[in-house]
Amino acid sequence: MSFPMASGARRPGLCAAWTLAALVASGPAWAATDVPIWLSLDSHNTDAFESLVKAYNRSQSDVQVKVRSFDTPEALSQALDAAAKDKSLPALAQIGDSHTLEDISQRSYVQPFYTLQKSAPLKKVDWFVSSDNAFIHDAKGRLMAFPAMLEIPVMYYNQDAFKKAGIVPAIPQRTWMSLQGQLVSMANKGSRKCPLTSNLPVSINLENLAAVNNQLYASADNGLKAKGLPSFSFDVTYVRHLSLMISWVRSEIMVRPDAGMHSISRFANGECAVMMSSSGHIGQFNEQRKLHYAVSGLPYYPEVTKVPGNPFISGSGLWVMKSSKPVTDATAAFLGWLAQPDHAAQWYQETGYLPLTKAAFDKTPASYYTDLGQWRNLVAVYAGRSAVTGQGFRIHNYPEIRTKFQQIINSALDGKQPAVTALNTATAEGNRMVRQR
Repeated sequence: MSFPMASGARRPGLCAAWTLAALVASGPAWAATDVPIWLSLDSHNTDAFESLVKAYNRSQSDVQVKVRSFDTPEALSQALDAAAKDKSLPALAQIGDSHTLEDISQRSYVQPFYTLQKSAPLKKVDWFVSSDNAFIHDAKGRLMAFPAMLEIPVMYYNQDAFKKAGIVPAIPQRTWMSLQGQLVSMANKGSRKCPLTSNLPVSINLENLAAVNNQLYASADNGLKAKGLPSFSFDVTYVRHLSLMISWVRSEIMVRPDAGMHSISRFANGECAVMMSSSGHIGQFNEQRKLHYAVSGLPYYPEVTKVPGNPFISGSGLWVMKSSKPVTDATAAFLGWLAQPDHAAQWYQETGYLPLTKAAFDKTPASYYTDLGQWRNLVAVYAGRSAVTGQGFRIHNYPEIRTKFQQIINSALDGKQPAVTALNTATAEGNRMVRQR
């Protein structure tokens, strides 16, 4: 399109300069709004998230999402604190619930997700996890963060290791004592270096020992009651279990749990027969062509419960930072896109995190679960109401308490103290730290 020059105009360069100036002046009306997101995921799940981000950025020109990855959650948290001081916060940040939801929500720079959820792209989303589950939900059942990285602990098992040991069918037993017999067989027939491992010593041996056996982990309904501070009381079930774990380490049918990534790499490489860890590694394991594995529920004690309960949800969510209205609107648009059935189903299938929405779960074909053992059934229960013992827990200072519990468990597994002494210490220390301010 051309414009006629004014009468007597003889300077086309001046006209071009005026046109450029007009375009620059109108820039903010058409420039894309940046949505910075800070994450701390393993490499596989980071790639899966960035793949979705690239697809979103290509799909429109109004919003550009930019991802920054951190090596650890601690590094991300430190960066957030610094960014809050110099007012350079991202639009979204991945933060773990750590069962201290109020401590996060009280930070001056975050806003509850349910306030953003009122925006048009998110109004009609049917979330997958039931609102009575305390993880990332407040006491009224409202989502405090976008539930993108929720996971549950599961029992991974190498089917080739079971077959090599002559175990038919090639699946793990769901009771601890029956599993012991299978581990002995595998240790004697090909899996001597690593019959069993885990990277979740506190989750498996304390927190979910309670939930899976339909017991409360702490008093005051796991700290979810409004009145009264919760307290711990690790009774005979815990003593029996930790004593069993000490004997497994001593007899070398279990590699002492560690909280790092070493055990995950060992299972991915086919070195370990069984691993108890978070479901968020499913996507990574699916990419290992030589790894023939499946998923089962955590073991339980039939003397304590006839039917195993559901483990606690763990993981993290995308927390919304307080931003300008254009950034907040752009953030809502991106999250609304992520929650669409196709994109949410892709995220679920490529990671092993729980589905964002019921539509994502329904859209996942049966073929996806063909080689994953009990995975579909383990997931499906979280769409319904939870038993009181499995709704989650809320405990003040819990990150510090969990670190202390891990130190105590490691000491017991190293043979430095008997189970009863370790658990008495854990009870006393946990109850003291709950009351610290």
